[in-house]
Amino acid sequence: MTGVGAAADVLAALRRRGLTLATAESLTGGLVGAALTAVAGSSDVYRGGIVCYATDLKASLVGVPADLLAEHGPVAPETAAALAAGAARVCCADVGIATTGVAGPSPQDGHPVGEVYVGVAVPGAAPQVRPLRLAGDRDEIRRQTVDAVLTLLHEALDALAVPLS
Repeated sequence: MTGVGAAADVLAALRRRGLTLATAESLTGGLVGAALTAVAGSSDVYRGGIVCYATDLKASLVGVPADLLAEHGPVAPETAAALAAGAARVCCADVGIATTGVAGPSPQDGHPVGEVYVGVAVPGAAPQVRPLRLAGDRDEIRRQTVDAVLTLLHEALDALAVPLS
């Protein structure tokens, strides 16, 4: 399932567990938040999100440590994990998800087009990150990234030991 259908599924899973969600998006530029808010009733679960396209905003708005960004850069699994945890913290949500990577059309700082990392931070566990190597044009890579982060979130929620309401 993709797009709004996947968003509806994860929102329902969050709702059943009594959890709230926040997003930190780089290469997707708000597409994850748009997919979530396209679902009627999302406001009872989705608290909000931060589009942090510029590297300095990852630190100043989301709280990714500057030394982490200096060491690993914006396109890294460590950055995705910190973005997910930071989204939850900054937006006062239980769960955070994040996207970072290169959508193209050109490589960025030695990272090829299609190198993407999606992250999720759930209560009681270290953030999870999934590396992706995506193909397609810029729009396709961004759409695939939305699907991938929602899939990772769904999997993380399925693994949670939080009782269903």
